[in-house]
Amino acid sequence: MICGIDYGSKMAGTTVCAWPNGSSIELRQSGKKEDADAFLEALIAEIQPQAIYLDAPLSLPGVYTNNGNDYFYRACDRELACMSPLFLGGLTARAMRLANRWQQQGLSTYEAYPAGLWRQIGSQALMYKKDTKDLAACLELLQTHFELSLPAASNWHQFDALLALCVGVRHQQQQANIYGDPQEGLIYV
Repeated sequence: MICGIDYGSKMAGTTVCAWPNGSSIELRQSGKKEDADAFLEALIAEIQPQAIYLDAPLSLPGVYTNNGNDYFYRACDRELACMSPLFLGGLTARAMRLANRWQQQGLSTYEAYPAGLWRQIGSQALMYKKDTKDLAACLELLQTHFELSLPAASNWHQFDALLALCVGVRHQQQQANIYGDPQEGLIYV
């Protein structure tokens, strides 16, 4: 079993996990003023996925490990025009800490990029992450690409968790696109 996570600010209530549960997909979102990291640690212990696809940087540019000369971006960030892990600062550090803990528990963790998947399969006519009135149509379009029975998403964070889960499905089926340098960090789309 795998899960997809849209990772957000620590106390904002914007962190969402999506995972298969029988024939349906479950969505669980952290609450406002709830510690998102504690929420995820408890949830992962509960559902026990084998692989986690997390929408957050899980490494720093290679220059910090004597493997490159770019202080701001990893190769995968440049290839996908992503934000720098350094710009995301504390979120990156929190995500790296969680991934390290999960890996010590024997769980595989991967950096997923939901927006990258949407760029590949989405429609420019739909206002992804801009207008909630397009949320249902985005979900309907996503459903046409995957054999999963996707639940309704009530916000873009839930939609991105579903996209992260779909990245995981693609990776498990050896259909994901992988960007970056394995010694520095990879992003799965």
